[in-house]
Amino acid sequence: MLQSVRWRRRPRRWSGSAISRERRADRGATVRKPVPQAFFCSKVVLILLAFLAAAPAPAVTTSAKKTTKKTAHKRHIRVPVVYVSPIVRVAALRAISERTSQPAGVLAGAGALVPFFEQLAHPPENMSLHILQYGDSHTASDDWANQMRQDFQAKFGAGGPGFTLPGHPFLGYRRFDSKGNNSRGWYTSGIVTRKNDGVDGLGGISLTSQSAGQTVTLNVECEQLELHYLRQPGGGQMDFLVDDSPVETIDTDGDSGPGVYSYTASPGPHEYMLRTLSSAPVRLFGWVAQNHAGVTYETLGINGAQANLLLEWNPDILAPELMSRDPALIVLAYGTNEALSRSWTAEQYRASLTQIIERLRAAVPVASILLIGPPDCEYRTRGRRLPFPNLDQVIEIQRDVAQANGCAFWDWRAAMGGPGSVRQWLQAGLGQGDYTHLTGAGYRMAGGMLFDELMAQYNRFLTVRAEGSHSQKDGQ
Repeated sequence: MLQSVRWRRRPRRWSGSAISRERRADRGATVRKPVPQAFFCSKVVLILLAFLAAAPAPAVTTSAKKTTKKTAHKRHIRVPVVYVSPIVRVAALRAISERTSQPAGVLAGAGALVPFFEQLAHPPENMSLHILQYGDSHTASDDWANQMRQDFQAKFGAGGPGFTLPGHPFLGYRRFDSKGNNSRGWYTSGIVTRKNDGVDGLGGISLTSQSAGQTVTLNVECEQLELHYLRQPGGGQMDFLVDDSPVETIDTDGDSGPGVYSYTASPGPHEYMLRTLSSAPVRLFGWVAQNHAGVTYETLGINGAQANLLLEWNPDILAPELMSRDPALIVLAYGTNEALSRSWTAEQYRASLTQIIERLRAAVPVASILLIGPPDCEYRTRGRRLPFPNLDQVIEIQRDVAQANGCAFWDWRAAMGGPGSVRQWLQAGLGQGDYTHLTGAGYRMAGGMLFDELMAQYNRFLTVRAEGSHSQKDGQ
């Protein structure tokens, strides 16, 4: 028999009026108010915006491509940071300073620099004396070369920046004595990842534009300005402006070959600008900003370059450009990238260096040539640090080729302290964590060391020449 079950209905609790709810809220009670529907919509919109911001931008439109290119230009290579205790750093810096306080005596074949020393002692009238330094990233950063520039100009007078590459052609290129820039419609030719026809002028780098309104600027102070460009059939025109004021229109149309536009600058710093006028091709090699006296020290370095890159430059373009600069000294500072290259061979390297010197001598036979060996370098493999595999051979071949071809040679690694010295330079804060490049302070110290060696030989040259002059007078 089923028993009846009584269900008891619980009394419903009424929350009361809105006024009572607000009063309880005033007394500290927690009350959940109805959430408007607009709140949910705005929250969904915010989530979608955050998702779209985190997603990668499509690279299909022209504007997206430009954005990607601009970001790549601003990217910086991360160099490992090595911690060094202050005590070790001070001890390492003291040891290096004591060792470098006197010329290291690692400059061989100084007799090959006599023509250069003669021009230093008797500079040309109404023009500056020019030094060109070709090299790799050690040169392109301008730290080391700028120290040499400052030392030479302090002793023999400031001749201005001399030749500079157009605009800012690649990441890592820098000049401390001038500032160049360019719009985004220019194409850089001549860097190691963009080898082309070799028509790239004195520095092996050129900028090319085929659209109107593209600009290149140079901020500098000088007495004489030159623009070096490629003259070519169908070449375009550019407006030349000084401090935003139009001066002249430069036409690059003509028979194929290097062209030069000259301008007499007024005193003081100025901004010089070029602006293309059409889609006709325009190709720029660089600027020359110089004074009528003093010394120029011109940086012509390319990141990742090896010496044989010079052999890929069109000699019909390079030779007239070299003759136009008429350098008293040419510095060849290569070897770091060769010392790590897997495809490097001693025979090919010796032949390439010899051919480079012969080509330079054919264009400017009076110029002295100085070869500079690579610094001490190490790389990491299987938890150990080892010297670059070809480093010893590269240095020895450079020394042999310099001696065989009447050039001077400066052993940078020996000046640092020999094999393994890069570790002490790093400890002293003079080397970077990649055990290959130096810091700004390290490059400045290396530049000062080389300048001291050159001046020691120059003073010896002056002494010998003075003694010879006295002997001739006594004989008369």
